[in-house]
Amino acid sequence: MARIAALTPEQVPAESKHTLDTFTKNIGFTPNMMVAFAQSPIAFNAWATLLGSLSKALDVKTRDSIGLAVSEVNGCNYCLTVHSLTAEHMARLPADDIILARKGHASDPKRDAAIQFARKVIGTRGHVSDADLKDVRDAGYTDANIIEIVALVAMYSLTNFFNNVFDHEKDFPPVTPAARSEFSPTATF
Repeated sequence: MARIAALTPEQVPAESKHTLDTFTKNIGFTPNMMVAFAQSPIAFNAWATLLGSLSKALDVKTRDSIGLAVSEVNGCNYCLTVHSLTAEHMARLPADDIILARKGHASDPKRDAAIQFARKVIGTRGHVSDADLKDVRDAGYTDANIIEIVALVAMYSLTNFFNNVFDHEKDFPPVTPAARSEFSPTATF
């Protein structure tokens, strides 16, 4: 049950309206999460700006795979559904790769290194080891790319936490439930 009231179009603050209307136009409908988020123009517009900027980071398959891995660690079913759909339709990831990303891996070695590093960032709250940095650098990521991975982890965590706190009504088809132990956020990072 949602813990925050959904706004009607007339209730959306004027400072959020343009951003919300842009998302609605691009997606084709207005997701419940965004209607709730729009209640704070400051937070909503800051997130939308970050999302827009980070949509240029890395490649779409890596971004969506990181989103899946982070959402799994954070236990955000709303985001898992959204990222599963975008990974399938926009990034063109096969179902097996979506499951792998949720487990913190990828079939592509370079993307696998980024996903593993992202999970280490969130699992250690940023206290990664020198070896962790070496591994992701050895996979071909520059320091600028590593900063982008950290920023993606933070952005996805923001929406994960927001959705977990407010528990919006799901407005996307749910993903197939998986055994939580298989994707355990307490798994070794």
